[in-house]
Amino acid sequence: MTKISEETQETRTGGLTSKPVVERKEKQKKAEVNNVMQVDDLNLWYGSNQALYEINMDIPEKRVTAIIGPSGCGKSTFIKTLNRMVEMVPIVKTSGSIKYRDQNIFNGDFKQEYLRTKVGMVFQSPNPFPKSVYDNVAYGPRVHGIKKKEVLDEIVEKSLKDAAIWDELKDRLDANAYGLSGGQQQRVCIARALAVEPDVILMDEPTSSLDPISTSKVEELVQELKKKYSIIIVTHNMQQAARISDKTAFFLNGELVEFAETDDLFQNPQDKRTEDYITGRFG
Repeated sequence: MTKISEETQETRTGGLTSKPVVERKEKQKKAEVNNVMQVDDLNLWYGSNQALYEINMDIPEKRVTAIIGPSGCGKSTFIKTLNRMVEMVPIVKTSGSIKYRDQNIFNGDFKQEYLRTKVGMVFQSPNPFPKSVYDNVAYGPRVHGIKKKEVLDEIVEKSLKDAAIWDELKDRLDANAYGLSGGQQQRVCIARALAVEPDVILMDEPTSSLDPISTSKVEELVQELKKKYSIIIVTHNMQQAARISDKTAFFLNGELVEFAETDDLFQNPQDKRTEDYITGRFG
């Protein structure tokens, strides 16, 4: 079970200090859930500016973990750290550890290419390549050396089916992905991520630019995907987090304030800052 340090620590919030919440024990013992990633004492700086403070959380396998919090609280920075994409900014430095399947991803011998294959990413706005639907989905497998058309055909079909868009696009595989609707583009991007057989899927506000119907389709897709994948989703929409996630983490000013089962966090928050945020008093 994930715990936030029980030792007394000060947290920064508007210049005041307060105590972080220790994740409460579940009232009834639930089935054991394996963790796909463990974050221990993670700190992150952009140059001299600290963006994340002592983050500790265990990310459960084949469940949906939502990250919520106001703009600028560190949500996107945090998930981009999980596959080290944040390091594309040259002034970034970190301390602490993130373990994927018990291996510290910050170790020098842990290859970034392998990490980003196993921990895939879907971005806020759909970002298909200016290529056909087929070539978008086949891109990753080709990079990994798969050249046989019959194998690529199978991967493309399976990935589009897993992304719940095969029936819409099976007769349009040669069409440029730019000609699709925003919701279709986002599901093609999800299919592209699935094509390299990831273990974890990071989603950074994947529905923020979509209409309500497309948003609903992506939310339904997330519920199906968690049967095979572990999903971490950043969302500014608290109702969305309540609808689709199993666990929710509330971030504020670069700190993890509270992390619990989603129903518990929304119905019985243990930190006043969490309660104030989910009731709309700020954020």
